[in-house]
Amino acid sequence: MNERIELLQGDITKIKADAIVNAANTSLLGGGGVDGAIHRSGGKAILEECYKIRERQGGCKTGEAVITTGGNLPAKYLIHTVGPVWSKSESARSNLLLTNAYRNSLELAVQNHVKTIAFPNISTGVYHFPKPDAAEIAIHTVSDFLANHPQIEKVIFVCYDDENYKLYQKQLA
Repeated sequence: MNERIELLQGDITKIKADAIVNAANTSLLGGGGVDGAIHRSGGKAILEECYKIRERQGGCKTGEAVITTGGNLPAKYLIHTVGPVWSKSESARSNLLLTNAYRNSLELAVQNHVKTIAFPNISTGVYHFPKPDAAEIAIHTVSDFLANHPQIEKVIFVCYDDENYKLYQKQLA
């Protein structure tokens, strides 16, 4: 296992890191699942910055990422990325978009001098991405990125549910 990757089970809104990644929707206005929990915990400063991003660029496209304050979260920054809604008929495209969501989040982290970053399990909730495939994409993409970016000291995968935690444990073993 890569010593710069850590696996935790719990609530991402409680993780102390330079940046927390939000599995956002294209509107950036909060929603269900981890997105809703992060917006509730982080407070109105996050939503205010999301409104400014929407005014400037109209939201966030699938696979892309934007950055705001962490608000009341124990992180300086919140990186919002939009994972794909999984489609069996477009699984190759879904895989590419999920890879881009992780990679673009990490690129933003580097640009903002983030040394520690925490990721949720992007797209595995209401977007129905198969959890084993999502875990493999997440770990592979992050590992490849870390190989060329020593400025990121630690990536923390934070799994809310047992199933994802066990899948990541197995992948990282």
